[in-house]
Amino acid sequence: MSPEALGALLSPVGLGLIGLCIGSFLNVVIHRLPLMMERAWKLEGAEILGVEAPAVGEPLSLMKPASRCPHCGHRIRWHENIPVLGWLRLGGKCSSCKAPISARYPLIELATGLLFAALAWRFGSQPTVLAWALFVAMLVALSAIDWDTTLLPDSLTQPLVWAGLIAAALGWTIPLSSALWGAIAGYLSLWSIYWLFKLATGKEGMGAGDFKLLAALGAWLGWPMLLPIVLGASLIGAVVGIGMKLTGALREGRFVPFGPFLAGAGLVVLFAGSNRVLGWLGWV
Repeated sequence: MSPEALGALLSPVGLGLIGLCIGSFLNVVIHRLPLMMERAWKLEGAEILGVEAPAVGEPLSLMKPASRCPHCGHRIRWHENIPVLGWLRLGGKCSSCKAPISARYPLIELATGLLFAALAWRFGSQPTVLAWALFVAMLVALSAIDWDTTLLPDSLTQPLVWAGLIAAALGWTIPLSSALWGAIAGYLSLWSIYWLFKLATGKEGMGAGDFKLLAALGAWLGWPMLLPIVLGASLIGAVVGIGMKLTGALREGRFVPFGPFLAGAGLVVLFAGSNRVLGWLGWV
């Protein structure tokens, strides 16, 4: 590929269009990965208990079967699956049974496209921007899955930690020492808070997935950004949680997952830059 073609591909417009397509795939990940995990747990549980494996339906992966309407089983045609435009063309309804299609599908696609375009603007049209695109795509998927299920799958968080360390080792992101200590401190900080809270109250205040997500953010953004990320996520999470409680959107006994706010704070740090964030806090 010529430098001119590569530059066009990695420009805000080019990378934004790629982000729309990636966002379409993220919708599949967000919907199917928790179902795949649930099936695996059922089969593992049956094996451990020595009982007959439960029926789990047809094989399910991120690639197969093809996308279909959950109400009538209509197979989504290629032109109906065009990011954002397909949903608008259908009027937000299945072309077969007219059941509503959630607006979150085009919103995920649009958000991913805009974030990818912002990455090209922030880092320029250079190949290393693709590493940050991977980081952003994983955060989008993790945030939506955690919001839906209060789960942060190891199959996403752990590769994200390793990808951050590898990107740093290759000189694509931040110094390797900052990434390494960011991963270590990110995990151990929330792990310590978890156990202190559990010993004091007998309750679990967060899941282990939050430890791994903060470790991943530390691996990509460096250890100095961990405290700003946790402070920002805690503040926004508290405001959202109180708002949901007051409006009745948060059912009794439920809690607001922390992962989306950690990811959101990480994105703020990414686009604002570490020096600006530390300046906001008066630490520079």
